Amino acid sequence: MGDWVATMDGYVNAQIQPQVSGYLVRQNYKEGGTVRKGQVLFEIDPRPMEAVLNETRGSLAQAQAQLELAGINVNRDTPLAAAHAVAQSTLDNDLQTRQADKALVANAQASLQAAELNVGFTKVRSLIDGVAGQALLQVGSLVGQSSVLTSVSQLDPIKVYFYISEQEYLALSARARSGGRGDLLNSGDRIALKMTLSNNQVYPQTGHIVFVDRSVTSQTGSLRIAATFKNPGNLLRPGQYARISAQTDLLQNAILVPQRAVNELQGTYQVVAIGADDVAHIKTVKLGPQMGKDIVIESGLQAGERVVTEGSDKIKDGMKVAPQAPNLKASATAPSSSAQTSDQTSVQTPAQNSKGN
Repeated sequence: MGDWVATMDGYVNAQIQPQVSGYLVRQNYKEGGTVRKGQVLFEIDPRPMEAVLNETRGSLAQAQAQLELAGINVNRDTPLAAAHAVAQSTLDNDLQTRQADKALVANAQASLQAAELNVGFTKVRSLIDGVAGQALLQVGSLVGQSSVLTSVSQLDPIKVYFYISEQEYLALSARARSGGRGDLLNSGDRIALKMTLSNNQVYPQTGHIVFVDRSVTSQTGSLRIAATFKNPGNLLRPGQYARISAQTDLLQNAILVPQRAVNELQGTYQVVAIGADDVAHIKTVKLGPQMGKDIVIESGLQAGERVVTEGSDKIKDGMKVAPQAPNLKASATAPSSSAQTSDQTSVQTPAQNSKGN
C-alpha cells in the first residue's frame, strides 16, 4: 500500500486579465462566489474605446465612398478606352485606383472590427466556470493588459498533486498493465486512489490518475503524479493538504504484526514470539511494506504465532512468561491485501506485571 502527501489545486486555474487599458468602473461578482463562463466580472470605462470605434466607422465610410467613385470612373472609361476616345493609360489608372480603394475599405473594416472588440473587452469576463478569488485591484484603479484582476479555479473535479518513488511507479505501472492497460496514465479505474483529509477523515470519492510527469526528479528520485477527485459542493479547495493512498501490490498469505511488536537492533529487526509452552523466543525477521499500523513480515515468523506487543525489552530468549491477550481484535486482513495476522500478545514477566492494551 502506497501512501503519499498531496497538495490540492484547481483542475483549471485562469488568471483574469484585461485586454484593454483603462480605469475600472465596476466589479460585478462576489469574491469567493461561483461564476459562469462568459460572466462579466469587471467593467472598464468604455468611453475612450467608443470614441475610437466612432472614428473607425467614419474612416470606413470615407473609404467606401472613394471605392464607389473609383468604380464609377472604371465603368465610364471602359467603353471609351475600347473606342479609343480616351487613352488606355487613363483606364489603367482607374483600375489601379479602384484596387487601392478596395484595400483601404478592407483595412478600415479590420480597424472597425478591432475597435468593436476593444469596446467589448471593456467588460472583463470569466473564461471558465468556477470559483472566483479576491479582487486584486479595486474600482478606480488604472489597469492594463499586464494587470491581474483576480483568478478563477474550476474545483469540480479538483486536481491533487503528489510524488511517488521510482519503485512505486514501477509497481503501479505493473498493476496497470496486469489489468490490460497500456500505461499508468491510462490506467483508468484500475488504480483506485483513496484520499484522507487533514482531519483524518477518508474522502468518500475515489480518484484516478490524469497526469504522469515525463521524467523522474534527479534530486529526489521521485515522479510527479496528478489525480482528480469529484468535488461536489466545492468542499475541497486549492492549497489543502491530504494523504493519497493506493494499492501498489497484492500480497497473498502475508503475515501482519503491529509495528510496536518489532524491535530494531544494529540494523536487524526482531520480534519476541511466544510458544505453546509460554516460552519466549527472540526471532530475527525480514520486514515487508507497512500496512497502516501494521507491518508485513516476509520471513522469520510463522502464521498464527503469538508476538509480544508490550514489555518485549524485559524478555530474554528462553524466558518463561505469562502472556495476556490485548483487548483488541486482531485484523485478519490488511487493507487491500490478503494476509494472515500473527496473534498480538502482551506479556507478564516475573519482574513486572503489565496489562494487555
